[in-house]
Amino acid sequence: MTDLKLTAFPDSFIWGCATSSYQVEGAAAEDGRGPSVWDTFSRQPGRVHMDHNGDVAVDQYHRYREDVQLMKWMGLKAYRFSVSWPRVFPEGTGRVNEKGLDYYDRLVDELLANGIEPWLTLFHWDLPQAMEDRFGGWRSRETAEAFAEYAACVARRLSDRVTHFFTMNEFMCFTDMCYGQYASYPPVLTLPARELNQVRHHALLAHGLAVEAVRSNARRTPSIGFAENAKICVPAIETEEHVAATRAAMRALNGHFLTAILEGKYPESYLTAEGANAPAFNDAEMRIIGAPLDFVGLNTYAPTYIRSDSGSSSGFAVIPVPETHPYMDVKWLRCEPEVSYWGSRLLKEIWDVEAVVISENGCPAEDRMAFDGEVYDTDRLMFTRQNLIAAQRAVQEGWPLKGYFHWSLLDNFEWSYGYNKRCGLVYVNFETLERIPKLSAKFYREVIRQNRVL
Repeated sequence: MTDLKLTAFPDSFIWGCATSSYQVEGAAAEDGRGPSVWDTFSRQPGRVHMDHNGDVAVDQYHRYREDVQLMKWMGLKAYRFSVSWPRVFPEGTGRVNEKGLDYYDRLVDELLANGIEPWLTLFHWDLPQAMEDRFGGWRSRETAEAFAEYAACVARRLSDRVTHFFTMNEFMCFTDMCYGQYASYPPVLTLPARELNQVRHHALLAHGLAVEAVRSNARRTPSIGFAENAKICVPAIETEEHVAATRAAMRALNGHFLTAILEGKYPESYLTAEGANAPAFNDAEMRIIGAPLDFVGLNTYAPTYIRSDSGSSSGFAVIPVPETHPYMDVKWLRCEPEVSYWGSRLLKEIWDVEAVVISENGCPAEDRMAFDGEVYDTDRLMFTRQNLIAAQRAVQEGWPLKGYFHWSLLDNFEWSYGYNKRCGLVYVNFETLERIPKLSAKFYREVIRQNRVL
C-alpha cells in the first residue's frame, strides 16, 4: 500500500487558479474604465481569431460571486487575478476611477468571506491605451513611473486585505511580442534591437519601482514577487554533467529578465552579445530592479532542453525539439512536465530563492460537451497530473516550491486565439455564459481535498 505521507504535499501548500482582467472581466466600457491597448488591437480586423474581443469576455465583473462559489466548491486556497490598470486609471495616470477600485474591493471581500486568499497581479498586459498614445508605451521611462503610481494606489486601497502581490506577468509577452522582430501583440511594432532592449529595461524598471511603491504604501507587510514565463531549462539526461550545463543555460538564456532581477545586474554575456545595442542604464536603476523579493512565480509550460557541450564557450547547447515531440492543442506547448520540477530547483541552486510558486500551469484542449452535459477533458487531466507529479517531486526533495496556480479557472479570451482555445477547468458557454466544471476540475478538487496527486 502507498504511504500517503510520501505522496502528500505540506499542509501549507497553496492550491489556486489564475486568470487575468482582460481575459475574464468584460465590462470594458462600464463604470469609467478606459480603453486598453488590447481593446484597440482586438478591433483591428484580422488581429484576433474571428475578430473576437474582450468586451464581455466571460463577464466576471458581474458574475464574480458565482465564480467565487466555483472556487469554493473546488477547494481553492488562493485565487490569482489581475487588476485592470485602465479600470483604475482610465488615462494611465492622474485621475483615479473610484468605481474601478470599488470592484476590486468587492472581489477581494467576496474571496476572503469564502476562505480564499487573493493573490493580486498588478499588470497582465492590458496597458492603458493612453500610455501608448502619450508616451509610446514601454518605449518610455514615463510608463514605468506611471506604473509605480498605479501600484501605489492599488496598494493603499487593497493592502489591508491583500498581502500577496505580483508586479508583472511574463515580461517577454508585453515587450518582445509587442515591440520585437516577431511582434504579434499590440502595438505590433518592430523596433531596432537597441530600442527593443530599452523597452525591456523599462519593463524591468517598472517592476522594481512597483516593488518600492507597494512596500512604501502597503497597510500590512506585503509579500511581493513577479510571474515570469522564463526559459525553464531541463537537462536532456539527469547526470551531473548535463545538470551543470542546465544551470549555466538557465542563467544565460534568461539574462535580460529573470537573471537581471534576481542579481540586480545584466549578465556580462548578455551585454557582450548585444554590444552597441545594449540598453542604457545606470547603477541606481539596477538597484531598483534588483530589489529583494519574497517569492518568484514561474509560469511553467514548455521546456528548453539542454545538453552539455564542452566545445562551446558557454558549456551548454540547446537541443532542437523534433516535430514529433508530443504537444497539446497548440504546437508551442510541448509536453514536458519536468518543467514543474526543474523551475524551483534551478531557482534555488542558482539564486538561492527561498519561495517559488508555479504561477501558471495548464493547457488548451479541444473541449467538447458530451451527450450527458459533461466535459471529459482527459487530455488536460493527464497534463495536470503529470505536472503535479513533477511538482510533488520538487517538494519531496526539499526544493522551495510553495504553491501551484492552474491556468485557468475558466475558459476565457485567450489573446490572439480569441475564444477558439479553451484553457479552463470550468467550461464556459460563450453564448449564455453558463459555467460547467469539467472532469479536470473534479480531478483538481480531489487533489486539493486529499492534498496529494491522484
